[in-house]
Amino acid sequence: MADQHIDPAGNTQAFRAFAKAREQEAVTKPKKSPLVPIIAVVVAVVIVGVAAFLLLR
Repeated sequence: MADQHIDPAGNTQAFRAFAKAREQEAVTKPKKSPLVPIIAVVVAVVIVGVAAFLLLR
């Protein structure tokens, strides 16, 4: 017959291992830099500005 007693420490240990793995994964992922979108917006504004200057001249 199977033992009906469930060891809560086993579940806690499994959760702690899962949580630690998630923390390590979060640390190893590089953070995305907002530099590329900012440069793209600046370039777009410059292009629109130059086009408007040439059209209104």
